Amino acid sequence: MINYSTPDLSQHPPRSLRVRIGGYAHLARLLDKARAVIAGKAGDFHYNCPLDKLFFTFTGITEDVMLAEIKTGKTDLQILTWVNERSNRAPHEVIAWSAWLEQVGPGGAEGHEWAASVIKGNKSERDDIRSFADLLDFDDYHSYGGKA
Repeated sequence: MINYSTPDLSQHPPRSLRVRIGGYAHLARLLDKARAVIAGKAGDFHYNCPLDKLFFTFTGITEDVMLAEIKTGKTDLQILTWVNERSNRAPHEVIAWSAWLEQVGPGGAEGHEWAASVIKGNKSERDDIRSFADLLDFDDYHSYGGKA
């Protein structure tokens, strides 16, 4: 059974970017990575990656302040309440931002080259991966034993 209070990301991936907490895409994944970093079990995952930074920019919360709050041991719901108290985003903004985040892709040539290297590195011929969410789900699945 997976313990999401102290996830071991060397044994299983963090939750998908698509899992929403309070309407926020990526928050569950960010929390899993932060808790794993705190527990010393982050594996190859990084807290404050570019997608985490998009969350921080959107909410106006800094990565250091967020990590300090997560270190207090709060649950997902308690962190959500804390985020909502600090962010001035209306529910419709959270919904729109989350929908955008699920669809955003690599952007320029360098990003596309990196995405292609992940797909090729997993020895896949898939041509349906368009967004970072698609790419992360694919890479997490494959990295933990799934067949491409």
